[in-house]
Amino acid sequence: MIDKIKTKLSEDIHFKELIQGSLTFLILRILGMIVGYTFTLFVTRTFGASAWGIFALSFTVLQITSVIGKLGLDTALLRFIAQYNAQGKVKTAKYIYIKSIIIIVSLSFLLFIFLYYLSSLLAEKVFGKPHLAPYFKLISFALLPFVLLSINLESLRAFKKIKEYTTLQIFLPFLFALIFFSISFYILNIKNIKVIIIAYILGIGISFFLSFLLLNKEFSNKNGELEKVSLSQILSVSLPMLLTSSLFMVMSWTDTIMLGIWRTEKEVGIYNVAVRLSMITSFTLGAINSIAAPKFAEFWGKNDLEGLKKIAQQSTKLIFWTSTPILILYILFPKFFMGIFGKEFREGALALVFLTIGQFVNASVGSVGYILQMTDKQKIFQNVVLIGSIINIILNIILIPTFGGTGAAIASAIAISFINIVPFFLIRYYYGFFT
Repeated sequence: MIDKIKTKLSEDIHFKELIQGSLTFLILRILGMIVGYTFTLFVTRTFGASAWGIFALSFTVLQITSVIGKLGLDTALLRFIAQYNAQGKVKTAKYIYIKSIIIIVSLSFLLFIFLYYLSSLLAEKVFGKPHLAPYFKLISFALLPFVLLSINLESLRAFKKIKEYTTLQIFLPFLFALIFFSISFYILNIKNIKVIIIAYILGIGISFFLSFLLLNKEFSNKNGELEKVSLSQILSVSLPMLLTSSLFMVMSWTDTIMLGIWRTEKEVGIYNVAVRLSMITSFTLGAINSIAAPKFAEFWGKNDLEGLKKIAQQSTKLIFWTSTPILILYILFPKFFMGIFGKEFREGALALVFLTIGQFVNASVGSVGYILQMTDKQKIFQNVVLIGSIINIILNIILIPTFGGTGAAIASAIAISFINIVPFFLIRYYYGFFT
């Protein structure tokens, strides 16, 4: 069996690259999630569910604002850099990167000013919770480093630097946050909830600095001809991706925001933990996507549809068989997993079950979203996500007031399923194969 696998890997270099990149991502992602959940555990055990709810709402505001700040250029750079790197035009990739950074820094600085000065209005008028204003104001300082880190991470990913990408994406930000939180709380004896957000900001800031050093090394070590790409060409790809990212963010955080409006911080905190746990179901999807997305762009740039089909189907099989055991465990023992974070979190057991089902559908159909976005079908995918987001909002409005976190979970599961199943059939329609 082992010899057969070795033969398969030696004969298929792209499959070997997929396996190696995915395993690297998976191992580092597990370490990152352990650190991330340890950070969550420290916070919830120290301050309780309400404090984590405040952090979750603050992080939601940061995420939504950052989508606008990135302008879709993170995903666009993933495609451009992977494509031009495969063609030996790294100077062109660097040219596009620099242009993108100038736009992003300017826009993000303006968004920081707006968020900082409008935090009180946001907390009072949108959430009806004026006490959240200081936390929203504080999280605004994370905006620029958070956006720039995202841009650099996708650029490193385009170069297939999966180890660096994964380490800086989750592991180091939460490791530094955990260290700063522990020092502040246990050594300096600072008992303020703000220390949670400050620790996270410091973690993001250091990770961004390291990502900049690594990416600069990548651009410096490679040459190639320069092909100037106009701003309109860059934006023609990035803006549909901005809308898609915005819609994904709306769908991902609508439940948290609506829970924050209609229910208590405690319910938000419990639901947020359920969401974080459910994401493990699609864990391998993220691992495969880490290397598959730039591979899709590479095959598309070479007009190799057969190669695209092969890598897509190989990745889906890996995702499905590795996701199934987690689904079964969560459905059988939801109270156990939620109870790890404290007895009060067991209330979110049913929400965890529904969220897990949605994520399993996401994992089962494979990397359908990335396939469409890396093959000039970003506008088509944008429309699918738009409809899915509308479905999510309507269902949240109907279900949250009555069922709380469980209602939000049902809405999310249905919307996530729609956004993945429709592209599954669209790929068959456009390219003649199922993933």
